[in-house]
Amino acid sequence: MTVLLREAIGDRLRHTRTTQHRTLREVSRSARVSLGYLSEVERGRKEASSELLAAICDALDLPMADLLHTVASDMSALAAVANAPTAQDAAKPRETAGAPYEGGRLLGESVGDQLSDIRLQPALTHRLPTLTPPRGEVVVAA
Repeated sequence: MTVLLREAIGDRLRHTRTTQHRTLREVSRSARVSLGYLSEVERGRKEASSELLAAICDALDLPMADLLHTVASDMSALAAVANAPTAQDAAKPRETAGAPYEGGRLLGESVGDQLSDIRLQPALTHRLPTLTPPRGEVVVAA
């Protein structure tokens, strides 16, 4: 599952705002951004310019560097989940004559749906499906 940068930024902005118990209206007034546009940014539907992002961060008393660092961590965690080997991958033979391998997986092989125990920042956890392995099956962590 690919998460766009604008979605990750929006998730983190909304998480910060709700953690502060502030409304969209309060933050939009403080940032001098329309309420509708701020809502679109938080939902990841609009790409915020650097000026707009700076105004929103100022309104939230959130250093932009902290926002970007946290978003980068969120996206790295999601990438790790997407690339984690599954129980089905662990059961497959690791050598096939002439087959190209990378990181223990066949190139072009799809990543399965069963995920290992990965802890993410709370803002993006809703982006992952909540799947459990079939009974008796062990999920292998990378």
